[in-house]
Amino acid sequence: MKPGPRNLITDVAGLRVGNVADATLKSGVTALICDAPVTAGCQVLGGAPGTRETDLLEAHNSVQEIHGLALSGGSAFGLDAASGVQAFLKESGKGFTLGPHVIPIVPAAILFDLINGGDKDWGRYPPYREMGHAAAAAAAADFDLGSVGAGAGALTATCKGGLGSASVVTDSGITIGALVAANPVGAVTIGTTRHFWAAPFEIAGEYGGLGLPNPYPNDASDLRLKFRDMLREGGHTTIGVIATDARLDKAGAKRLAISAHAGYARAIWPSHTPLDGDLVFGLATGGSGIVPEGDVMIDLMALAAATMSRAIARAIYEATAAPGDLLPAWRDSA
Repeated sequence: MKPGPRNLITDVAGLRVGNVADATLKSGVTALICDAPVTAGCQVLGGAPGTRETDLLEAHNSVQEIHGLALSGGSAFGLDAASGVQAFLKESGKGFTLGPHVIPIVPAAILFDLINGGDKDWGRYPPYREMGHAAAAAAAADFDLGSVGAGAGALTATCKGGLGSASVVTDSGITIGALVAANPVGAVTIGTTRHFWAAPFEIAGEYGGLGLPNPYPNDASDLRLKFRDMLREGGHTTIGVIATDARLDKAGAKRLAISAHAGYARAIWPSHTPLDGDLVFGLATGGSGIVPEGDVMIDLMALAAATMSRAIARAIYEATAAPGDLLPAWRDSA
């Protein structure tokens, strides 16, 4: 197995991603645009989620497909980003039709980046709706990682967070891709080292090739060392998307999202805390025509977790320093 040609979620054909950020605000929006409607599910395991249109993704509810997603900073204010993405899709004629109306379905999730050194004095209305529209308009197969989009103001317990992505093509010909804005309460590196918790899943040195530390540090599981300062500053959250070109129904898409949460647990220590709103959207385009069964389904779920872990590590690896940062970028740390 190897990454797709871009090592991005857009290796799943029919998906495009756009990013917009404001350096003064230290926040931004990432839009995922579907060229055709896709089957979707969602799983929330964090204790402080901020979401829009997630209930409709449950298998027992009527809407079967979505047209885009919005990932945003800004805490609850950032949910406005979905309105901007929805407006862009409506202008493009994408959505389901009801009489004369076109209604794009755009679920969304937000992360907490209000206390990160940026200027959040935006006046009466926050800027996220317009940022969502701009991110959707910028959506393309190739996009940047690190301190961009919804990851522009992200932090971890020890260094800057960011936006990450990764992909893999299975032996059966299925493509899996992950997209994540990593802003956790916990740490992505082991103890006080620069080694990533996600090291066992790395492919071709995509986040530095450091492997696991040897000897293993005594402080690897020292929770207070890692996130004591973050606990004083409120919630955080990692929000992501796991996508495949396999054919899945809504229940299968949710199962894919559940499996990808294991990628959070393998890349972040601790994950899914009461102060994180950890969420994963699961998407299935069906483009490969493959209906995964038996061992193929098991492989799909296992690789969903591994690919998400890689995307999280790449988010932190690609983050870059900016004026006013509260924490260093990983690449600048000792």
